[in-house]
Amino acid sequence: MVKCTKRQIRQLKTALHWKMPEVQRQRIQMILLRESGMAQPAIAEAMGVSLSTVNRAHMAYDHGGIKALKPKPSGGRKRENMTLAEEKTLLRRFANAAGAGEMLNIHDLKAAYERAIGHATSNSTVYNLLTRHGWRKLMPRPFHPKRDIAAQNAFKKAIFQCREESSTGCRQAWPSLAHHVRR
Repeated sequence: MVKCTKRQIRQLKTALHWKMPEVQRQRIQMILLRESGMAQPAIAEAMGVSLSTVNRAHMAYDHGGIKALKPKPSGGRKRENMTLAEEKTLLRRFANAAGAGEMLNIHDLKAAYERAIGHATSNSTVYNLLTRHGWRKLMPRPFHPKRDIAAQNAFKKAIFQCREESSTGCRQAWPSLAHHVRR
């Protein structure tokens, strides 16, 4: 079935001499074989591809010309909510507060992110955003709610005194200081 003009066929034949990906070259050959009168099942068998591949190449050329035969790029951020630049501007507001020593609350960041994209999202999306931009999870060291600060200070003083004394004095000080430690 002939669908192309002589000018288009000439253009396709000269395009075969261009430097291009092998997939695009194969698609151009499928179009030229159709123009020579071959049926789609015969083209699929001759090219070693499926019938649907031949059909898709023909439809792409019919709708978009030779430019439609180029392979589409794969990979990348296909389901991104914001571009990287938009994410950086959003994080810049929170970076000033974090740089001043304040704690970054993930709930505040998530709320701002959801306002920016216009819909709700999961916590993992926000954590992935922070990882993507090199933010780390830094937290203050935890402490026990029933800690005894006076006992801690007494322990520190005893250890300091122990350093100043000889090693025998330290051995005698340890059992009395560490009576609360369980093993």
